[in-house]
Parts: sequence; C-alpha cells; structure tokens
Amino acid sequence: MGRISTKEKSPPTKPSSLKALAWLFLKNGRKLKGCVTMIRKLKSGKYRLYSRKADPKTGKRKNLGTFDTRAEAEKHERAVQYFKHKG
Repeated sequence: MGRISTKEKSPPTKPSSLKALAWLFLKNGRKLKGCVTMIRKLKSGKYRLYSRKADPKTGKRKNLGTFDTRAEAEKHERAVQYFKHKG
C-alpha cells in the first residue's frame, strides 16, 4: 500500500492547463472568470463591500458599506454596478 501524505497539495506543474489556472484562481480567492471578490467577512461576522479599484490618493479601496449578510452585500454590489454603468 502507498503512504498517505499530510502535505498541502502543490499546484499543477503546467500553468497553461485549465486545471492549473483554476487552482491558481481559487487559491488566490478569485472566481474562475477572473473577477476579484470585493466582499470580505469582518471579525464581527458582518460583510463589507469594497470598491474594485484602489483610490489613487490613499492607495486603499473605498468602503462601499457594511452589511449583516453576504446576500445583502451582493445585492448592494449589483445596485452599485447598475448605477455605475447606467449611462
């Protein structure tokens, strides 16, 4: 019988393969389509929505609101995107 390893899995060797790219996206907290998740869970258990781009003056992301549930934060994010691109 083979030995069972307790080490963390290493990434696939060829980053050009689809499996390797998916592994890298998931490891870095990104969705497969390449969008950075801008909803983060706070120590208090609430969720905070941040802007996607950093503010050029401060170098930090803008706080777009704090919500009790992730669903509320996602709903607000959709509203922000709608009004941003409304034109």
